[in-house]
Amino acid sequence: MSDIITTFLDRRMDWLIALGQHIQISLLALIVSIAIALPLAFLLQRWKRTSDIAVQIAAIFQTIPSLALLGLFIPIMGIGTVPAVTALVIYAIFPILQNTLTGLNQIDPQLEEAGEAFGMNEWEKLKTYRIALAMPVIMAGVRLSAVMIIGTATLAALIGAGGLGSFILLGIDRNNTALILIGALSSAILAIIAHYGINWMSKFKARNIFISFLVIVLGLSASYAAPAVVNNMQTQGSKHLVIAGKLGSEPEILMNMYKDLIEANSDISVEVKPNFGKTTFVYNALKSGKVDIYPEFTGTVTSSLLKNPPATSTDSRTVYEQARDGLLKQDHIVMLEPMKYQNTYAITVKNDYAKENGLETISDLAKVQDSARAGFTLEFNDREDGGKGLTSVYGLHLNVATMEPSLRYQAINNGDVQIVDGYSTDSQIAEYDLKILQDDKHLFPPYQGAPVLREETLKQYPELKGILNKLAGKISEAQMSQMNYDVNVKGMSAATVARNYLRKEHLLK
Repeated sequence: MSDIITTFLDRRMDWLIALGQHIQISLLALIVSIAIALPLAFLLQRWKRTSDIAVQIAAIFQTIPSLALLGLFIPIMGIGTVPAVTALVIYAIFPILQNTLTGLNQIDPQLEEAGEAFGMNEWEKLKTYRIALAMPVIMAGVRLSAVMIIGTATLAALIGAGGLGSFILLGIDRNNTALILIGALSSAILAIIAHYGINWMSKFKARNIFISFLVIVLGLSASYAAPAVVNNMQTQGSKHLVIAGKLGSEPEILMNMYKDLIEANSDISVEVKPNFGKTTFVYNALKSGKVDIYPEFTGTVTSSLLKNPPATSTDSRTVYEQARDGLLKQDHIVMLEPMKYQNTYAITVKNDYAKENGLETISDLAKVQDSARAGFTLEFNDREDGGKGLTSVYGLHLNVATMEPSLRYQAINNGDVQIVDGYSTDSQIAEYDLKILQDDKHLFPPYQGAPVLREETLKQYPELKGILNKLAGKISEAQMSQMNYDVNVKGMSAATVARNYLRKEHLLK
């Protein structure tokens, strides 16, 4: 408990920002869901067959996995609030639509006949008694949607929309239980407040409920408008770039290095957006112009991002040139000169497990493949230079459990798995006393980090090439591993670690 309190106090400003973002996203999704579901229910209520079909379609949409929706939306909508809210709206429509139709259909038929006898049209019936009588059931649907939205909105952090999910993702990545609990408990408490708040509102008269929602809409609009106006005033006529990075300490360290170098050597202001979950998320965000720069690895480009992958090579310069030329030709993306270190894939086991079973190379895993269990990331397991390559090149047929990157280290430390994939500069290798098995058949291509940006961005800011290339040929594997250790284990901020390195190397005053 003391650790949670200390962590919360240290990050209270970050928590307030994340809480505000979470409330904004959740309220916006709820308001849009109500604006779609209520009129649709009022319109379709007279035609039972059509309304049943509409409810079934909404229910089908609710079964689509949220990560799949985000992956589909990013190429079209980019990153940030829009795709996150769109996904949440798709999930939230069903309870409101279903409950509204249920409430309207439960109205006493005799009352409907009386309305017709008085010569009321459909609109007059709706505003006179239908909405008032159906309101308790409608509000129950709104309450259910609100709770679901608040819980699901934690995934918004994966695509740069912020929210309390950023604490959860950061906690998982850093193996920090306090951060996970702060994010999870805050989201749960927010959902409870929403539940009881909407339950309390449902006791109001229908007119007062609509007035309350109107006030919420106005407040929400103001919360979005004010920062937008301030940001526009600050950036109008100025040079501004957004640098993003995948989930993990290493991308966050690199993007902060880029930020410090750019701001120290130009008049360009830089905004950093760390902790994107997937390679495709951040790459599509770059292509769509939602971010301007992010650190990528040469081997990832040649094996995952190029539609026509080149012939496999183990020469680092060849792989870089393949990645550079392929990105430029395919998507007009520029990859600048890479850094020195190789952050290639690695197969790791516990040191004591390696000694017990005589494991020195990946080929040696044949000795334990029938008894051992492997924990691989989904991305690694599906790659030709990953899990598939272990089968085709090494002839291994491992019992594999797929999981999120940071969880695999916890799994091997707890003894749930005996073999995990990793990266050669991961701090967890030292932290958990792991041994990297030698890639004796050269499955893994070179992975050198380098900044990628759109060709149009480099044309607009040609000075970026010289600035970012200051890191070309810099940073050894030992240095990168130590920096990751400083962030993940010692708890230093990625920005501080990045700045310390640049000053030590005399790249920053």
